Amino acid sequence: MADAAGPRQDEPIPDATVARLPIYLRGLVELSDDGVSTVSSVVLASLAGVNAANVRKDMSYLHAHGTRGVGYEVDHLIGEISLALGGGVRSPVVIVGVGNLGRALSRYDGFVAGGFPVAGLVDADPAVVGRKVAGNIVRSVEDLADLVAETGCTVGIVATPAAAAQVAVDSLVASGVSSILNFAPTVVTVPDRVDLRQVDLATELQILGYHQHHRAVAGRSDRATG
Repeated sequence: MADAAGPRQDEPIPDATVARLPIYLRGLVELSDDGVSTVSSVVLASLAGVNAANVRKDMSYLHAHGTRGVGYEVDHLIGEISLALGGGVRSPVVIVGVGNLGRALSRYDGFVAGGFPVAGLVDADPAVVGRKVAGNIVRSVEDLADLVAETGCTVGIVATPAAAAQVAVDSLVASGVSSILNFAPTVVTVPDRVDLRQVDLATELQILGYHQHHRAVAGRSDRATG
């Protein structure tokens, strides 16, 4: 097996590959937990919902190459993907907005497992400030800058209503947070130096609704012509 050395600094990994790496990682961790030591590109592809050619191409960006007839070493690949996805460095998270969604996110174990522990919660509602949620005391949004400085938070999650999202994003940027995950159902803007990811649950459901409707229409058409 060729020794992987991680991606070279001058060779950025394509966004499509980066999006698949966490999926590979989840499957690999499950295999490792089951005592599996090696995995073929075909098996890894089935776990990730892609084809084997995708896997081999994606792994090549990490300079990870399997052995013919054996595959990839599971634990070695876990280490290489983890390195590419942040180098195993913990990135504390602050959540802005502690309504139903914010509380649910604060209790999500996957954040800790992925190296993103929730280090702080802030909200604009005085009725919420001071409450203990998932082990953290909710602080006023006015304390955001102090909280970021105290905890070293590098990632901000926006779980506010749509109308308050841009203000929340602006406050995170002003506090020095450089990576933001926005769950609010609205478009927000950030400076070029800040990484922004949008998670619009309603839009995703509407996309599923489209495909569901399309299948139903196609089914009726097939029955009518059959």
